[in-house]
Amino acid sequence: MFDIERWQEIFDTIRKNKLRTFLTGLSVASGIFILVILLGFGEGFRNGIAHEFEQDAATSVWVWPGTTTKKYKGLNPGRNIQLTNANYEFSAKLLEDDIQFKSPRIFVRNVSVTYGNEALVYQVQGVSPQFQLIENERMSAGRFLNHQDEVATAKVAVIGKKVAEDVFAEVENPVGEFIKISGLPFKIIGVFNETEDREEERIFIPVTTAQSAFNGGTRVNNLAYTLPPSDNFEEVVAKSIQFKNSLQSYLQKSHTVAPDDTNAIFVWSAMEEAKRYYSLTDNIALFFWFVGICTIIAGVVGVSNIMLIVVRERTKEIGIRKALGAKPWSIVGMILHESIFITSISGFAGLIFSMGLLEFVGPHIEVDYIMNPSVNFTVAISTVFVLVLAGAVAGFFPAWRAANIHTIDALRDE
Repeated sequence: MFDIERWQEIFDTIRKNKLRTFLTGLSVASGIFILVILLGFGEGFRNGIAHEFEQDAATSVWVWPGTTTKKYKGLNPGRNIQLTNANYEFSAKLLEDDIQFKSPRIFVRNVSVTYGNEALVYQVQGVSPQFQLIENERMSAGRFLNHQDEVATAKVAVIGKKVAEDVFAEVENPVGEFIKISGLPFKIIGVFNETEDREEERIFIPVTTAQSAFNGGTRVNNLAYTLPPSDNFEEVVAKSIQFKNSLQSYLQKSHTVAPDDTNAIFVWSAMEEAKRYYSLTDNIALFFWFVGICTIIAGVVGVSNIMLIVVRERTKEIGIRKALGAKPWSIVGMILHESIFITSISGFAGLIFSMGLLEFVGPHIEVDYIMNPSVNFTVAISTVFVLVLAGAVAGFFPAWRAANIHTIDALRDE
């Protein structure tokens, strides 16, 4: 039953020890507040990392050439590696069973791009149709490049949304318009969206057209692949590392590169990188838990200390209660009520304030690698209940001490 007299005693005690109670409650509330905010930002960091990897397919693997730094098989260091169509076709066939999508990429440089009399300063890239799936390009108008465009070396182009907004603002739909690349007319067949504005400042043309129309020969700048997805993260990471090593080994042999020359051919795996980042976020989360729990422990110690003071100040009252027949457990219950009351009110105050702050401010936070910090409500409320339990434990020892005070000694206390 709800004991009005017991709660009145608690409020009377709090009024007598206003400053100490306030400071202790503030310590407990700040502990919960700090823990929830830290956990929220830990989750925000994880969201930010996931957002960064959304730009490309999660299982993507990228290859780009570098410069040799070691002498190998009679060849001097300092050679610039050049990838070719043969590298792309042979690697795609060699690792066919492991590949989901594939595409070479060419950066078309030293060309002029115009629309009417307006000069455009956007990057032109030659790619294959499957590049759309590798980079998660979403079409907002028209279509992406297809196999027929590649076979026919068609003079068609797909532009980014930013290009469409900047150049074709006065045109209802840029699809069907023509741009000129070094004087050659290219028909716009589609507009794509990306997760970042800078990724939408590109113009894609068929890789075969880029090679034949702009003296590309058989040269390519990048190779891009994706691996089949799987629900098992560790399994995908293992397959990605295996694929990366096989691909790098083939390319090193093809270009006569020393196996330990890490600057000649670069192979980057999104899954391998994601594992590093997620391991980092897990370590950060553990650190945040450690800091938050230490802060909470400090608050609980404060509760225990104030209960010791309360017991000391109420020693005579406890003696009178025992003289009137109060049982030891009723004395323990009296002290525990106060301990639990302070930790409960303080804990829930810290929880409500921190959750409210994350709810209103979190969705507006989008900085590098931190996005929408939030915390699972179940986890947050569980920490408060653990805190209340800890407060009860913290109050038990002073309460047990109070219950074991001899009645005569308590009545003599001044």
